[in-house]
Amino acid sequence: MKDEELKKEDEALKAEQAGGKDQASGTGEAKETEASNDIPETQESTPEETEETEESTEQAPASETEEKKGFFKKKKDPRDEKIEELTDRVKRQMAEFENFRKRTDKEKSAMYEMGAKDIIERILPVIDNFERGLATVPEDAKETPLAEGMEKIYKQFRKTLEEAGVKAIEAVGQEFDPNFHNAVMHVDDESLGENIVAEELQKGYMYRDSVVRHSMVKVAN
Repeated sequence: MKDEELKKEDEALKAEQAGGKDQASGTGEAKETEASNDIPETQESTPEETEETEESTEQAPASETEEKKGFFKKKKDPRDEKIEELTDRVKRQMAEFENFRKRTDKEKSAMYEMGAKDIIERILPVIDNFERGLATVPEDAKETPLAEGMEKIYKQFRKTLEEAGVKAIEAVGQEFDPNFHNAVMHVDDESLGENIVAEELQKGYMYRDSVVRHSMVKVAN
């Protein structure tokens, strides 16, 4: 009897365990079904929506790139700014130096010309005296060693002045020009035209393009 009772108890326990397993599997299947029902259905996107999405995706990086470029353009390296500042300063100093050099050269040239004209003005009376002395030599004495020596020195003197840029102003037979001639006398001469230089009383000279001494002349008519 005891053995039969124990067998029955064992069978009852086994039946209870089998029932618990069936309930657990049923509960799992129910949960999976509920979860699948809770998942929202995905909506298929239309081609237009896809294109718009792609365009917005492309525009976003482009705008970000432009913003980055603008940001980097505004921000400048201080070393580059310093280099530009020093370069500009050097260029300005070089331009100022070039202007100073040109101005100095011009002033030097003007001072040299003024000094040369001053020396020439002092030498001209010596030439005048040579000409007066040679003009007083009689015809029979022009071949004497003294007269020939004076003539050679005078010619050498004139040649040296010409090489230095000094030349005589043409006067006789030329039309009177107040820029080159100084009229001290007037004469009526029918053989000459109006305002024509009839005689040169003292020679005038020019140094390069400037007048050192005006010619002293007699003007006809």
